[in-house]
Amino acid sequence: MGDRANIVVVREDGTHELYRTGWAVDVDLDLLDGPAGLLALLPELRQDGWWLDDAVAQGGVLVDLGRKVLLFFAREGPSAELRHRGAVCELIRAAWPGWEVRPLYDGPAELREHLGLDPEDVHGHGTEPTPAPFLAPGDEDLTGPDPGGVVITVGSGRCHVVSDAFDHPVGEGVALLDRLADAPGHGVCRLHVGSGVHLDPEHRRLGWWSLAATPRAYRVPELWPGWTVEFWQDDWRRHLRSSVLFRPAPFEAGECARAAVLVRAGERRDARVRHRALVARLGTVQDRSRAGEP
Repeated sequence: MGDRANIVVVREDGTHELYRTGWAVDVDLDLLDGPAGLLALLPELRQDGWWLDDAVAQGGVLVDLGRKVLLFFAREGPSAELRHRGAVCELIRAAWPGWEVRPLYDGPAELREHLGLDPEDVHGHGTEPTPAPFLAPGDEDLTGPDPGGVVITVGSGRCHVVSDAFDHPVGEGVALLDRLADAPGHGVCRLHVGSGVHLDPEHRRLGWWSLAATPRAYRVPELWPGWTVEFWQDDWRRHLRSSVLFRPAPFEAGECARAAVLVRAGERRDARVRHRALVARLGTVQDRSRAGEP
């Protein structure tokens, strides 16, 4: 399990404990068991006080027991999928009654801000963003029901898609405009992407949204001087209202989406049980070996 996430627990007296898990993919599903279920996972997590930075953090959770605040983000999981974002957030809120439940958009930096710590300590320093490659229609990275990717619409006549495995394209600033000149077109994007950008060069306006966390998300306006920049957070429907070129294929929501998320949550619980059993067996074998038993 190499996908890592921080789990932060703030106790009632204000002190906090920092844990690390290698089960970051679908970490949002762990929240469906409520506060007691999440706290029950702590004994199996590594507690070493090491903050994961933007480059390696694939997810993060903060549970503030005194203020009853739950913060979370996941770069892979139902909360980062267009088809399941609404359902999993609804299920999480139902499992945490009386709590303020808030998905994050700037990743580990926002976890640290809640604790009054310097958010810059988890941001990369002196590194330029890695431009994401453009994807042509039919690219294998765009197959499947949840292909991810970032859709970019320009004015009323151009639509492009870039990979989401690299830095978010809004982080390139106005240099992105030059790269778009030779990008392959997509006509109308029907994909269930996880992020989007709408550019209006004539009026120098930019709107963008993302279901996953983006480093320095709230500082994007600094990269677009002279432009009006709006961050729509996870409200992808704002993109629909801004451009006719982004029209994701219809998908089942409501009870069907909730049922699909619950199935995945059950599979994750079963995987944890199998993992614990394997760890226990390995521990028994090691103990016997040390004792010289066959």
